[in-house]
Amino acid sequence: MYGVGVDMWAVGCILAELLLRIPFLAGDSDLDQLTKIFEALGTPTDETWPGMSSLPDFVSFKIFPGTPLEHIFSAAGDDLLELLQGLFTFNPSTRTTATQALKMKYFSNRPWTHTGSTAPQTKLLS
Repeated sequence: MYGVGVDMWAVGCILAELLLRIPFLAGDSDLDQLTKIFEALGTPTDETWPGMSSLPDFVSFKIFPGTPLEHIFSAAGDDLLELLQGLFTFNPSTRTTATQALKMKYFSNRPWTHTGSTAPQTKLLS
């Protein structure tokens, strides 16, 4: 069953890859992909995703505790971690929507200002 929740999961993956600068959760097959996801984010349960075990293609997996997002994305602030947590919610019906994401602190906090001497220098292309 496809819904917009899949797109929001994809947004989380894209954001993660921009932050890490490497592929995030890259698997070689469907089962390997799920294993990578569960190793990183923890294995979902019927408590975190009610009805999950009743899905048509449900397969039981080893229970992985997952890694706290702040350990995976060590340079991320609390507002960004909150966004990632919402995007990586397993249950698509409770996953952060685009409207909810845009209202999160990550998008309303102003970036820190840089003085001219500490701002990164870029070369202008002609």
